[in-house]
Amino acid sequence: MGGTFDILHIGHKNLLIRASLESDEVLIGLTTDQRARAGRESEVLNSYDIRKENLESYLASEGLLEKFTIVPLSNDWGPSVIDKDFDAIVVSEETKKTADRINSIRASEGKNQLSVIIVPLVLADDGQIISSSRIRKQEIDVEGKLT
Repeated sequence: MGGTFDILHIGHKNLLIRASLESDEVLIGLTTDQRARAGRESEVLNSYDIRKENLESYLASEGLLEKFTIVPLSNDWGPSVIDKDFDAIVVSEETKKTADRINSIRASEGKNQLSVIIVPLVLADDGQIISSSRIRKQEIDVEGKLT
C-alpha cells in the first residue's frame, strides 16, 4: 500500500487496519517530500519524517508496528512493480486505478498479478470524502466531524 498520510485520519486508520487483517507483512510506500509536494505547492504538508513518525506511533498504539515496513515512495508504484514476492495491494476506492496500472506493468514483465483489496472510503458527516486537505482547511476533523 502507499500514500502520503499527511494528517493521519480515520480513513487512513481504516486502510491500515484492513491491511493488517489481510497479511502478516505489509509494506507502506510513504510518499517522499518531493513527490508529496507535486501539485500541492500552495499547501503546507508535514515532512516525510513527521508523517513516518505519526504512522509508526499509530501502528504501535494498535500493536501492529511489527507487521509494517515503511519505505520512501517517489513514484506511483514503488517496489510493487519490480518485487516478485508481493501477493496483494491494498487500495482505497479512489486509488484502484493505480493498482490496475501496477498489475498491467507486472503482467507485461511476466510477474504474477496482485490481488487488489479495495477498502471503501470513509465519509465525513457531510457525506464527502475525508482528506488531509479538508482537515487542514478546518472543514472537518480527523474523525470526519464538521468543524
